[in-house]
Amino acid sequence: MSGYVFLFDLDATITKAEILPEIAVKIDKQQEMRDLTERTMTGEIPFDHSFLERVKLLSEIPVSTVKEIIDKVPLNEKLVDFIRENHERCYIVTGNLDVWIEDLMKKLGMEGHYFCSKAEVKDDRIVSVDHVVDKGEVIASFAGQPFVAVGDGNNDAQMIAAAEVGIGFGGVREIAPAVLKCATHATYSEDRLCQFLKQLL
Repeated sequence: MSGYVFLFDLDATITKAEILPEIAVKIDKQQEMRDLTERTMTGEIPFDHSFLERVKLLSEIPVSTVKEIIDKVPLNEKLVDFIRENHERCYIVTGNLDVWIEDLMKKLGMEGHYFCSKAEVKDDRIVSVDHVVDKGEVIASFAGQPFVAVGDGNNDAQMIAAAEVGIGFGGVREIAPAVLKCATHATYSEDRLCQFLKQLL
């Protein structure tokens, strides 16, 4: 047994869509959200700055409504099956907010196995973002533990570069150039990704 742990990005890796743009449709801000998301994924805007801008855009939506929207976002089910079957060795690393994704994490069986940004909520509204996840800090917590990392966006590049096996996954959207530069592998097929992950168990 190799002893790898597996770190997964959430948006457009486990989900079949970027979550924040899906929420933006609710308030007809999808164009602004799409622009911010694209500029972040390509590295034009730093992730933390862009993330706070995107949260500000969406903070007028009740948290309970956001959870309902996220519940309807389709998932890459074969990848979800892999995570559920090997949940002790799998972790999700996402910039998304704890208050938005906690129900999804329960659905995936990943309670206690995810790293994310954190917000404070009052009267079903976000009042502040207290912590924006730093994927560099997350991977530092796995020091000495060989790991596999899977993601697609510019903010996944550091995690993928540090992994023993770094996989760029383009099953939903194009893999960011920064990821392609540092990944040991790249695939555009969920079937092939899952087949490869099983070989690494």
